[in-house]
Amino acid sequence: MVRFEIKKIFSRTGNKVALLILAAVLSLVSFLTVGSVEYVDEQGEAASGIEAARHLREDKNQWAGEITEEVLLKVLQRNNEIIVSKEYLSKDYRETNKAYAKTQGFSDIRDMLNGAFTSFREYDYYRINSLTAEEASVFYEQRVKVLAEWLNSDEAKDRYSEEKKDFMLTRYNELQTPLYYEYADGWKAFAEYAPTIIMLTVLILAFPISGIFVNEFQYKAESIFFSAKLGRNRAVLAKICAGIGIITGIYWTVILLYSAVVLAILGTGGAGCAIQTSLGGWKSLYHITYLQNYFLIVGGGYLGCLFILTLVMFLSAKTHSTVLPVTVPFILLFLPSFLGNFQVLSEVLGILPDQLLQMGQAVRMFNLYQVGTTVIGAVPIIMIVYPVLSCALLPLLYRTYSKTEIK
Repeated sequence: MVRFEIKKIFSRTGNKVALLILAAVLSLVSFLTVGSVEYVDEQGEAASGIEAARHLREDKNQWAGEITEEVLLKVLQRNNEIIVSKEYLSKDYRETNKAYAKTQGFSDIRDMLNGAFTSFREYDYYRINSLTAEEASVFYEQRVKVLAEWLNSDEAKDRYSEEKKDFMLTRYNELQTPLYYEYADGWKAFAEYAPTIIMLTVLILAFPISGIFVNEFQYKAESIFFSAKLGRNRAVLAKICAGIGIITGIYWTVILLYSAVVLAILGTGGAGCAIQTSLGGWKSLYHITYLQNYFLIVGGGYLGCLFILTLVMFLSAKTHSTVLPVTVPFILLFLPSFLGNFQVLSEVLGILPDQLLQMGQAVRMFNLYQVGTTVIGAVPIIMIVYPVLSCALLPLLYRTYSKTEIK
């Protein structure tokens, strides 16, 4: 019966078109992800893709290892040599590109230095040019100092409770240093574009999923379906299993194909490096590696996809229509972006289901929640709450549809 329901869903032309669109989206996003890694050669010519990733890996891995004070001093020395070169000082962009090409190997470490010695909410790309050896020697302590200064500033002093401030400072102090560094652009590119492919998968899947519990009503066959011997039990279960099966099968097919393409081309090096070794993850409260971040992204994406599309199935079973259910994913994914400027809603927005589809960004956010004196981040909350809600929706979905009254 489950196989029949799946076959019935994809026998419709519209749903076949949806799968073709999803395949096209997968190809496009994979292409954009691979193309996002760029490399400038010694002649100042820019390239992207496979060759760019290979050259960038070679350059960055020359700086692989623990980021100690000695390494930081070498970075400063090398940077100081470059900024006084004739290429760097030239007004010809082709010459300045040649100078930039010499910085690519330590560009991530440069970003970390800039982040450590710039105020918390700002970033100065040229801050490294004025850094001294004495400042570099307190690189890791400076990361904590910048956070502490911001938490005591007028902008943030009333934004967080004392318990939350202590929690953040404790997390920063608990970061194991010195950080180990190597080329990890494959993981970074994946994390940057993964929310796009995950959200588009949810939006596209909403169309075939919304029709699972509506087909009989569209074909005026509901009286036959519900009057059949197994119509109100096994047939309803078959629809639910078909929906879960389609969501699971298509999601993991898309995400694993995307992972395979991106990581095969850009490389899997740096999987064990902390996400703090990138500019995007430098301020994160979560002490995880790129590989752990990958599992959070794909696992969170699946849980979010499952919850949102199970909600779509429930609404279609309740309303016997596809109109409202199809709009739900759009509302859940895009409404938070419009409400993001309202500070009063920040705590609510931090635990909405769209965050599961953007786990790579969620681990960078300072969304904290407090019960008594206990403080916890948003990530563990949403990873627990939404699987529970999804499981709670399933028996409700079964009961709602199996108790449908025939008019």
